[in-house]
Amino acid sequence: MKSGDARVALIGFPSVGKSTLLNTMTSTHSESASYEFTTLTCIPGVIEYNGANIQLLDLPGIIEGAAQGKGRGRQVIAVARTADLIIIMLDATKGEIQRELLERELEEVGIRLNTRKPNIYFKQKKGGGISFNSMVPLTKTNEKMIQLILHEYKIFNAEVLFREDCTSDQFVDVILGTRVYMPCLYVYNKIDQISIEEVDRLAKQPHTVVMSCNLKMNLDYLLEEMWEHLALLRVYTKKRGERPDFEDGLILRRGATVEHVCHVIHRSIAETFKYALVWGQSVKYSPQRVGLTHLMADEDVIQIVKK
Repeated sequence: MKSGDARVALIGFPSVGKSTLLNTMTSTHSESASYEFTTLTCIPGVIEYNGANIQLLDLPGIIEGAAQGKGRGRQVIAVARTADLIIIMLDATKGEIQRELLERELEEVGIRLNTRKPNIYFKQKKGGGISFNSMVPLTKTNEKMIQLILHEYKIFNAEVLFREDCTSDQFVDVILGTRVYMPCLYVYNKIDQISIEEVDRLAKQPHTVVMSCNLKMNLDYLLEEMWEHLALLRVYTKKRGERPDFEDGLILRRGATVEHVCHVIHRSIAETFKYALVWGQSVKYSPQRVGLTHLMADEDVIQIVKK
């Protein structure tokens, strides 16, 4: 079951250190040994960080061909689709081959890593043929190609609007509508067994953390990166005439507004809402009077005034 403020799934080949990471970072025990396939089911653990409870799932090791169902790969990947962040655990001694294979397995089941949803408006209609428009010059595809794709999927009446320059593959993703766009962290374990030059090269890649579970190296940086990729915020509440409550913050997602804060506290507050006073980075001066649509920032303090 999903629990906590966010969910992180650990994916990787057998024996890369997923269970060791879970044991090190949470109070849960997952069986770990020096042979492959020690973990056979999904084992959840909870990391407490910055006042948030982050659920960490230790999934069984994936083998090549998992997307076709080999080695219970389909069930493993189905759980990964429900997560808010995927951590791909890699063995630093094995080179780049593991990363490419895992990316391919996840691509095949419709998980797109570290990419945004294509900004394409697409709507099927009852009649009127295909109306195609684009707001930017298209360099990777053209109107003829789009019509061919639509006919391939037996769609003859639709409205299509490209708001950015996308490829044909991205357009197919939009038509299917079953794709999941997810942030991903590549974690290279066992860096104590490779040269310092190789560690340096791996560490400079985007969305990458190098670490060693056995020597407990770089675990704090992994937590920071996890927080960043999950895009979480802490918001503290304050009662009139009292000091802010820094013990018990509200955990929200980046892009949350004052209305979201109201719903988290109690769903009836938004109906009797008059205005809010906010201290912090999201306002020009502290305190500032704001409405329901005001965007919150990390570590803001809010006081809600009712009618």
